[in-house]
Amino acid sequence: MAEDRWTALQERPFQVRTDEDFNALALELFHLHAASNPVYRAFLKGLGRDPTSVKTVEAIPHLPISAFRNHAVLLDGLAPAITFTSSGTTADRTSSHHVPWPGLYERSFLTSFQSAYGDPDGWRIIALLPAYLERPGSSLVYMAEALVKASGDPLSGMYLYQYAEVTELLHRSEVEGHKTLLLGVTFALLDLAEQHPQPLGNTVIMETGGMKGRRPELVREDLHRILKNAFGVEHIHSEYGMTELLSQAWSQGEGIYRCPHWMRVTVRDPNDPFAALPAGRTGGIDIIDLCNIASCPFLSTQDLGRVHADGSFEVLGRFDHSDLRGCNLLVET
Repeated sequence: MAEDRWTALQERPFQVRTDEDFNALALELFHLHAASNPVYRAFLKGLGRDPTSVKTVEAIPHLPISAFRNHAVLLDGLAPAITFTSSGTTADRTSSHHVPWPGLYERSFLTSFQSAYGDPDGWRIIALLPAYLERPGSSLVYMAEALVKASGDPLSGMYLYQYAEVTELLHRSEVEGHKTLLLGVTFALLDLAEQHPQPLGNTVIMETGGMKGRRPELVREDLHRILKNAFGVEHIHSEYGMTELLSQAWSQGEGIYRCPHWMRVTVRDPNDPFAALPAGRTGGIDIIDLCNIASCPFLSTQDLGRVHADGSFEVLGRFDHSDLRGCNLLVET
């Protein structure tokens, strides 16, 4: 594919406005990956699925996300300019997402952030991301650094365990009446809530998930209740993303996430990975991310969730390892 065609294809996700636009691009990318993505092509072959039989978006098979732990998931002829890696213990095999066009990732998160929260330059952004900042290759850190830079505020920044410094900065923002975003990994926000509670009237608190083995896992309702009580806020916001995606969904409260136009979430039957569930039912989260042009736009995650009739969704937990059967076995070798 000529370079100018790659450039044109990268524009397409941001031109999606209707279901028809989405479906047309999804099917185009499906046939591209069925023909030119060795991992996805082998996955379809293992399923016995003839790509020519796939006529609708609903019929597109989703690649189990574990493929990114075992394979370089990338279209033929492309090379990564950057590789994002997931966190994990030394006993885990972590995921690697090979990204030829970092600018596409930047455009994705900046565009969706702007749609949900306005221009970053209207915010003071404090990124409290210990664990993530302590290892290379984090896509979350990449995003946070870009948002901090885009904010243009000299007091925006990245923080490890400087809880007292972050507390003082939040207090200063309150005194100044400066609109502030506190973007934090879950265990760090809980540490901050316990050690330095204070009322925050001008600050949006956004959790990115992740205990990283530092604390027992909490259900969302309990986590958000603790943070609300500590900081006197009405809502806790959330970001839903992962190493294997180039797009984020954002929640502005109550754990209800909304996707940008080029991203769609559906839910599959836990006992049948190829059976979609209707709105309101709980199952495994499948994602189509049309910005994943180079790797794979069609992913089957290990998250449990529920999709609502308007396309918004909730994340309710994760499958444990004993539940990860079925089509995962096709990509684990």
